[in-house]
Amino acid sequence: MSYVDGFVAAVPTDSKEEYLEHARMSADIFRENGALKVVETWGDDVPEGEITSFPMAVKAEANEAVVFSWVIWPSKEVRDAGWQSMMEDPRMQAEDNPMPFDGKRLIYGGFDLILER
Repeated sequence: MSYVDGFVAAVPTDSKEEYLEHARMSADIFRENGALKVVETWGDDVPEGEITSFPMAVKAEANEAVVFSWVIWPSKEVRDAGWQSMMEDPRMQAEDNPMPFDGKRLIYGGFDLILER
């Protein structure tokens, strides 16, 4: 069954186009390394919570949007090999593909896909 990497980040709203450029380049590299699909979303209706929420999780500031993204891989094995290759790819170096957000507040993880309809 497929494997999914998920990401949540806070991105300055005035950096949306810069983020999209970064995302396009990264998506191309993900796909070259075996990813089936890359999805990037820009927060539109992301409420603040009282106990927890997306904005709270990434410590989003008033001038930031929450970005929710995921990458679908055919398997964990393909994902692990893909990440290894990507980390060695010079295009993934910060000077070639700088992250237009605070990477310290990025939340990410790998997930086994248990239901898809």
